[in-house]
Amino acid sequence: MRLTAATGELGRVRVRPKFEAALEACRQIKAHAPHCRVILTVYEMKRLGRDSAELTALADHLTAHGIALEMLAGPLTGIYDPTGTGRVLFAFFAAMAETERENIREATLEGLNAAARKGHHGGRPPVITDDMLHTVLRRRANGESVESIRPDLIIPTGKRKGRNPSLASIYRALAEHDKAQSYPEAVEQAHADFAALQVGT
Repeated sequence: MRLTAATGELGRVRVRPKFEAALEACRQIKAHAPHCRVILTVYEMKRLGRDSAELTALADHLTAHGIALEMLAGPLTGIYDPTGTGRVLFAFFAAMAETERENIREATLEGLNAAARKGHHGGRPPVITDDMLHTVLRRRANGESVESIRPDLIIPTGKRKGRNPSLASIYRALAEHDKAQSYPEAVEQAHADFAALQVGT
């Protein structure tokens, strides 16, 4: 039996009721049908935990309960092998995910500091508003190119008010959005650190 876990966002407060419910369901099924193969399916390993220790502990917990772990994307696509090289590779990529998350947090914090020095607050260039980004994401999901969407985007404020944003600005906003989607907790932590620094100064 295969169960798909909705990991949700890894915010500062770790409350993931759907994920916890999926884990409990796996344990209950395995306990009542020990000969049935139970597989917990997630999108990718970096959505499972905050750091390498947490990822490894979760993998060990699943193994101890006889539950297989399947990942649909990332460097370890497929069923996780808790023995031999499989365990070594899992530990390695878990550490890599933790390092990437920390790098994103530091880059976001650096961007916030740079923006604050210029009198701006927030990491995304102000030329691309949330509404504009939402429009780009929605239309691009329907198969349109960024180049075809750009003429319909109008900058609402600032020196370039009334003009179309540059392609570079749009792609930069999309890149920042992708980072936030990949590691929301890293971006959130950077904003919290920045706010603490502002209070301190």
